[in-house]
Amino acid sequence: MDDLETEIGPPEDLEDDNDSSDDNSSIGKRKSKLPLVNPLCVETPNESGFHQSTRMCLEQIREALLHHRWQEAAEYMACYPQMLEDYTSGTAQQYKELIWRISTEILHHHPNSKMDDYNNIYERMKHSGVRHYLMICLEHAFHLLLHGHIEDAKRQLSVTESWRHGKESAAQLQRTKLIQAYRSLLDYIIWCDKKFTHSNTDDPDSGDNQEMHNYFRQASVNLKEILRNPGVWDPFILSYVEMVEFYEDHEEALKVLNDYAYDNNFPPNPNAHVYLYQYLKRHDTSDRKLMKVLKILRVLVPSHELMLEYSSLLLHSEKKSDTRKALEVILDMLDFACWRSNLYVWKRLKAIIQKLQLQEDWKDVVSEKMSSRKGWWPALHFTIFHASKDSEENPELMEVKAPLTKILCPDLTLKYGAGQITNGELT
Repeated sequence: MDDLETEIGPPEDLEDDNDSSDDNSSIGKRKSKLPLVNPLCVETPNESGFHQSTRMCLEQIREALLHHRWQEAAEYMACYPQMLEDYTSGTAQQYKELIWRISTEILHHHPNSKMDDYNNIYERMKHSGVRHYLMICLEHAFHLLLHGHIEDAKRQLSVTESWRHGKESAAQLQRTKLIQAYRSLLDYIIWCDKKFTHSNTDDPDSGDNQEMHNYFRQASVNLKEILRNPGVWDPFILSYVEMVEFYEDHEEALKVLNDYAYDNNFPPNPNAHVYLYQYLKRHDTSDRKLMKVLKILRVLVPSHELMLEYSSLLLHSEKKSDTRKALEVILDMLDFACWRSNLYVWKRLKAIIQKLQLQEDWKDVVSEKMSSRKGWWPALHFTIFHASKDSEENPELMEVKAPLTKILCPDLTLKYGAGQITNGELT
C-alpha cells in the first residue's frame, strides 16, 4: 500500500526560490530532495462527512491488507468505489487506479474469488476512465491467459488493439504496440497447439495446415514489428524464431537473432547472445563461430553456465592461445561462489592444466593468471573448512581440487588436503 500511495500520490513542490533566510540558519532545516507524497489516508481541513467516511474506509482496507484479512478487505472494498462519484477534489483519476489495483490484489489472495469477480472488476475499471484503459485490458488478458482462456484473452486484446481515444500520444502508441505484440504472442500459442495436433495426426488435413499457417502469418507481422523497437523482447524473439525456423526460413531467423544481439540500439542483453548461440549450435555451425558468440557473452556474464561449453571449445582447439584462453574462462567462473563446489568446472580446470603442461612455459602462464588471485582465492576455495566439507559431501571433488593447490598457488602453504603431485605436475 505504501508503494502504491507513493506511486500515484502527487509530489510536493520542494523548490523554494524565495527563501530569505541565511545559509547558516538553513543548513539544519534544509528540505529533503526526496520526492515526498501526500498520504491518502490523512485527514484534511474542512473535509466533508463523505470524505471522512471514505478516508476511514481506506484506512480499514489498508489495515486488512497488511494483515492479510482478505474477506474483511473485500467487504470494505465493496463500499469504497463510491469515491469514484466524487468530482470535487480533482483527484478522481488517482482513486481509479487505487481501486483497480487494490481490488485485483484482494481477488488474487481471496480464497473464494471467481473468474466472474475478476471480469466484473476489470470491465468496471475499463469504463471508469480512459487513462489506464490499455493497461487494464492487458492485465485482464494476462489473467485470462493464466487460467487457460487463450481465445478469450485473444479477443480481449483484439478489441483493445483497435481502441483509440483523442489524439494518440507517444505513450499510448507504445502501449498499443505492446498490446499488438502480446496478441501476436497468443497467435503463436495457438499456432503451437495446431502444430502439436498436426504432428500427431496420421492423416493431416491440408485445411488444418493452412489454418496453422494463417496463425503464423498473423503472429509474425506484429512480432517482427515490435522487434524494430529497441528493448528487451526475449519471449517475442523466441516465439518468432521458433516459427520461422519451423518453416525453414533460416536466413530470417539468423538476421533477427543477429540484430537482437549486436544492434547497438538495443540494451546489452546476455539472453540475446544465448539465443543466437543455441540457434547456431542446433544448425551445426562451426566451432569458431560458436566461440565468437560466447566470447561476447563472457564479457557480459563471465559466470554464465555456457562458459563451461566455451572452455570446452577452446580446449579442443589446436591453437595454443586458445588453451590459455580456456584457463582464463574457467578461472573467471571459479571467481564466483556459485561455481565453487561444481565438480565439472574443477575437472575442466584440471584438463586445461594437463594440456597446458605440454607447453614449456606452462608455469609462467598459470602464475600470470593467478597473480591477482593469490590474495583471496585460498580463502574462497582452499581452507580447512572447504577440505572438511568436500571430503564429507563430495570426495571426488576433493580428489580433483587437492592436486591443484600446488599448481595454482605453489608459493603458499595451504591446508586443503594432500594431492597426487609428481615433480610439480598433475598425475
